[in-house]
Amino acid sequence: MSELKRTPLHELHVELGAKLVPFAGYEMPVQYPLGVKKEHEHTRTACGLFDVSHMGQLLLRGPSPAEALETLVPADIVGLPEGMQRYAIFTNAAGGILDDLMVVNAGDHLYLVVNAACRDQDIAHLRANLPAGHEIEELDRGLIAIQGPQTAEMLKRLCPEATEMVFMQHGHFEIDGIPVWVSRSGYTGEDGFEISVAAEQTEALARRLLAEPEVEAIGLGARDSLRLEAGLCLYGHDIDTTTLPVEAGLIWAIGKPRRNGGERPGGFPGAEAILHQVEAKDHTRKRVGLLGEGRAPVREGAPLLDAEGNTIGAVTSGGFGPSVGKPVALGYVTLEHAEVGTTVYAEVRGKHLPMTISKTPFVAPGYYRGK
Repeated sequence: MSELKRTPLHELHVELGAKLVPFAGYEMPVQYPLGVKKEHEHTRTACGLFDVSHMGQLLLRGPSPAEALETLVPADIVGLPEGMQRYAIFTNAAGGILDDLMVVNAGDHLYLVVNAACRDQDIAHLRANLPAGHEIEELDRGLIAIQGPQTAEMLKRLCPEATEMVFMQHGHFEIDGIPVWVSRSGYTGEDGFEISVAAEQTEALARRLLAEPEVEAIGLGARDSLRLEAGLCLYGHDIDTTTLPVEAGLIWAIGKPRRNGGERPGGFPGAEAILHQVEAKDHTRKRVGLLGEGRAPVREGAPLLDAEGNTIGAVTSGGFGPSVGKPVALGYVTLEHAEVGTTVYAEVRGKHLPMTISKTPFVAPGYYRGK
């Protein structure tokens, strides 16, 4: 087994009393002494700070980086305005999802953030398949997310210019003299920011942010329950190479210019299968939200059954939603059972627990889109 990597905030996590666990090849904090439930609630009411430095940060350069990336993703990258960020997915020849990522138009190049567990394969995929003349640079930078309804008010004291941005906008600023790249986005459903910073300045920035009264350090446990309540996919669980974007509820990630009849239709791996599902809507399963009863969480892998006990799908992510006050889950069911309000049953240790097909997100999002 290879030795676990450490982020630039490792010593700070130890100092703060974090419980550290292996995650995507890194030693990461799953929780702090506050505990997962209180960390979750703090993020929903104030401001949580997350170390996401394990994510892969890349620059894509070349004569036409947007056009180049469009050969590998179905998103509209050419139409992405400078200073804006967009969600995208890498697809394979069958239309399955290789990874999901964030893409920023940084002017003469693109800035990409990819999942930690997929970083090496994503870099190899890009280098092997990008048109000639384009190159990928892997960055050695820290990445800090600050999330929650009091985040903007807190950041306004340290970097007021950044708080003028709206959801999915990106810019370069300074916080306490430290140069940073900031996007107004995150993975909790709350308003917040993701801050890329030079590796050697990551700890200084984290300490400066944690000195503010609204801010608490938050671990991976609460990050997972927060994103689950927000109905956000986790790669390798809710989406993977066996999942096509339409059945995953990600049809919005297929840019209109990239669809049949658009300005730049297809041209990405699996386009035929994906665009067929967009138009024919003949997929047989669908990703849904699931709301449980009582307190017992329903975990990933639990079979989903109909009233007669027939298997109709499975849970892909599940847990207890502290803000919802009930078990929440994401999963796939056959199309005929996917209507909101339908009761299905999760099989857990021989018991059939009722769950209701529900809209996601389970909590109202707090993204800031301007006044």
